[in-house]
Amino acid sequence: MKRRRHAGLGDYLAVGFCGLASLLSVLIAFVIGDHAVRQAKREVGLGLVDLARQIADKLDSGMQERYREVQLMSRRPDLVGAGSNIHTRRAVLDERQATYPHYAWIGMAGPDGRVIAATRRMFEGTDVSARPWFRSALKGLHVVDVSEAGPAPESRPDANAASRFVDIAFPYSTHDSEVAGVLAVHLSWNWAREVRDSVVLPSSGHRNIQALIVSETGKVLLGSGKHTSIPARTLSSALRNADGYLEDTWTDGGFLVGHASTRGYRDYPGLGWRVVVRQEADEAYRTARALQKRVMLAGVAAALLSSLLGYLMARYLARPLRDLAATAERIKSAQAHAIALPPRAYSEVRALVDALNRLISGLLQREQALDELNRTLEQRVARRTEELEQARAQAHADEARIQTIIENAPDAFISISAKGDIRDWNPAAQRLFGWRREEVGGRSYVELLIPPRFRQGHETVLQGLCGGTAGTPRQRFEWLLLDRRGEEVAVEVTVGRAATPNGDYFGVFVHDISERKRVERMKKEFISTVSHELRTPMTSINASLLMLSQGMAGELPRDAGMLIDVACRSTERMIRLVNDMLDMEKIESGNLQFEIRSQPLSPLLRQAIDTVAGTAAARDVRLVVDGDATGLEVLADHDRIIQVLVNLLSNAIKFSPAGGVVHVRVEQEENAVSVAVCDQGRGIPAEFQDRIFQRFAQADSSDSRRREGTGLGLAICKAIIEEHGGDIGFVSQPDHGTQFYIVLPQQTRCPGPAAPH
Repeated sequence: MKRRRHAGLGDYLAVGFCGLASLLSVLIAFVIGDHAVRQAKREVGLGLVDLARQIADKLDSGMQERYREVQLMSRRPDLVGAGSNIHTRRAVLDERQATYPHYAWIGMAGPDGRVIAATRRMFEGTDVSARPWFRSALKGLHVVDVSEAGPAPESRPDANAASRFVDIAFPYSTHDSEVAGVLAVHLSWNWAREVRDSVVLPSSGHRNIQALIVSETGKVLLGSGKHTSIPARTLSSALRNADGYLEDTWTDGGFLVGHASTRGYRDYPGLGWRVVVRQEADEAYRTARALQKRVMLAGVAAALLSSLLGYLMARYLARPLRDLAATAERIKSAQAHAIALPPRAYSEVRALVDALNRLISGLLQREQALDELNRTLEQRVARRTEELEQARAQAHADEARIQTIIENAPDAFISISAKGDIRDWNPAAQRLFGWRREEVGGRSYVELLIPPRFRQGHETVLQGLCGGTAGTPRQRFEWLLLDRRGEEVAVEVTVGRAATPNGDYFGVFVHDISERKRVERMKKEFISTVSHELRTPMTSINASLLMLSQGMAGELPRDAGMLIDVACRSTERMIRLVNDMLDMEKIESGNLQFEIRSQPLSPLLRQAIDTVAGTAAARDVRLVVDGDATGLEVLADHDRIIQVLVNLLSNAIKFSPAGGVVHVRVEQEENAVSVAVCDQGRGIPAEFQDRIFQRFAQADSSDSRRREGTGLGLAICKAIIEEHGGDIGFVSQPDHGTQFYIVLPQQTRCPGPAAPH
């Protein structure tokens, strides 16, 4: 049975080339033809617009001549002069009418509106004061649009002639420049018909072109044949646009219509007439459609020719590929191991032959490698299976070792899922909290271990930990947890996050710090008790020593007085130390009370400066205030802010050289006030600046002892200023002094959210 032949690449290329060439040829012909028709239509339309424009220009120029002539007539001495009589005026008017036959009537009316002289004595004695041209002339409007009759139709002998006129009128004056009347001319509308025909008839030739004149209000002033009306679309376009063309349907068929508008000429203002010129659409487009037909026939011929060339080209391009297909069949039947280069092969076929030969060579090599792989596959599978068994045994051993470490760890270990459920629980956790492992598995650690007042905060902490990445550094917290009896246990927890195939989990090591917290609490209570117990006797001792130094027990020997002074200074230092320790204890326990309110800054500065004035005088240091604090108010606790200012001033005085100056600078900032205390001391060493606000911090022990510092003042100042919602800092350079500054708010503070436990 003969094998069925399938279409080849050459067939597809031939069909594709022929189809593409035909489509492109027809498409190009259509585009060119359509463009040619559009261009031809546009040229015809613009030609009609040009005819309308010529008619409009002739109408404007003709009206300007008549306008100018009537204006000159209104100034002629023999017509308006004092010596002219009615006979002279009639003769001049008749003479002017004879020079231009379209002047249907020329007349002069007095100021009362009665005609005093006219051509052929027509309408003399008639009252024309109600006529539009008379009223308009007196108002400065000298042209009245087309009307159906003259000044007094009821008295005209040809009143039934239905003639149309354009009225042109100018007022004339006497020698003293007073208006003596109006000179008017009625221009016959036949003048417009002659203007139209003078343009249309020479341009028509064998074409049927018709022109109409329309008033500014849309009234047809001059029709064409039986057509005395215009379709609404054409009329709207003519009234809306000065010049243009369109295609519209009239009562007698479709027409291409061009229109133009009169614009006046020189001193003639114009009446806004529209000239509409029409031509039958079939006649106007006959040439364009013939051109379109010729272009389409040329396109079809080009499509046929290009299809033939495309078929021949496709056959030529497909011949080397057919040769390649034949060679491939020989390779398939093992009659060849490479593809020979076909004759007359182009560059793409050469590249394809090279690529196929490399592919065949690679396939042969892979076939050999596959045979070798099949021979060694069983050995590889056995070796990989042994490696997997070893890795699995190692994983089991590592898991058992980790489980042993967790089970015997001294600290409690809890494994928690990303949702907060407990997954693991070692014996140390059972001893610490009282629950067995089987009792807590799958339960939420928040509901089981966290006191109710802290649960919302712990849910936030869990969300934050889940937002991190696996393998992040472990984090340490101090928490209060509940045991089985409901008692709170202080613990320190270390949390780490790990990823497993079953999802992420958190490993939590819990260390009981109840005993440490109890010791710290006892230490604080001891310090507080000792400080309270020391302050009373120290105050009494200091008062007694002061009384002795002031001679209350009589004059003391010189050596005894010196010893009393040393004891007084020592007790004063001890009292300051005790007071500072009590303040730190209150700050740490949250028992330091503040009464923050808005108050003027100036009295606070004055009281603080007065407090340290004696110390400054004793050390020969001057205090200078830079800036005006008058009118500035801050939100502050009176006593605590004075305590801060006195501490900063005392430090500045203490570290200033004899004869030095301590500056206090006050500056207004946005919603805040800044107070800076600047000394002229040696400055703060760079290695000490990071811990300047720590408790018991001293830059130089020998220098501090020489100046009797306790190391608590700046830590207390920082705690007080932060409680006010302000800021404290410093700027220091070696051998250039130090500036400490505080910033206090002026607006009401909003309480911040409570920090989670």
